[in-house]
Amino acid sequence: MNTPLSKVPPLENGDRLSRPEFERRYAADPHIKKAELIEGTVYVASPLRHRQHGKPHSRIQTWIGFYQAMTPGIDLSTEPIVRMDLDNEPQPDVVLFFERGGGITIAGDGYLEGAPELVIEIAGSSAAIDAGTKKQVYRRNGIQEYILWQSYENRLDWFQLVEGEYQLLLPDEAGVIRSQVFPGLWLSVDDLLSYNMTKVLETVQARIRSPEHQAFIEARQ
Repeated sequence: MNTPLSKVPPLENGDRLSRPEFERRYAADPHIKKAELIEGTVYVASPLRHRQHGKPHSRIQTWIGFYQAMTPGIDLSTEPIVRMDLDNEPQPDVVLFFERGGGITIAGDGYLEGAPELVIEIAGSSAAIDAGTKKQVYRRNGIQEYILWQSYENRLDWFQLVEGEYQLLLPDEAGVIRSQVFPGLWLSVDDLLSYNMTKVLETVQARIRSPEHQAFIEARQ
């Protein structure tokens, strides 16, 4: 017999839970909008503020959403639950992944399972869990690229997994960082940090017409 929802214990910060128990408590509390299981510990998100989270999230979503719309064979999701391993079920701000032949599968209940090729997180500062424990979880699970935007410090870091360790991808002379996994996914960093979305989109739009981007699309079909 199933336990009535009223009998399910609440999901609270700091709980040490198995992944099935985390999912059970999360599903039983409709008031919780975002919670994650990181290294077996529950983290329930505080209400999100416009300047520190909502605004940067919307801008980076616009950038990567444009790229995904012009690139058949890849998929994009906002704040999905991702079953990574037995102790980790994060809910990243944005994930980008191959529809076929990549690190992600879609379970029968609709959850993502595995390791998306690219994860993006918006964090308040370098003291946030996104810059510490969660980053190590992503590294260990083989996330190929990880973008972390620290909104208080107005800083964006883009990491690439190289021989099991994260290394920073640095901007070129024009201030543009280029994905090593998704050809044509270029980011004009200073323009994004100053919310100059016209320039951000112009940069990526120019690259989706490139031969390498077209070859990538053909290879994914």
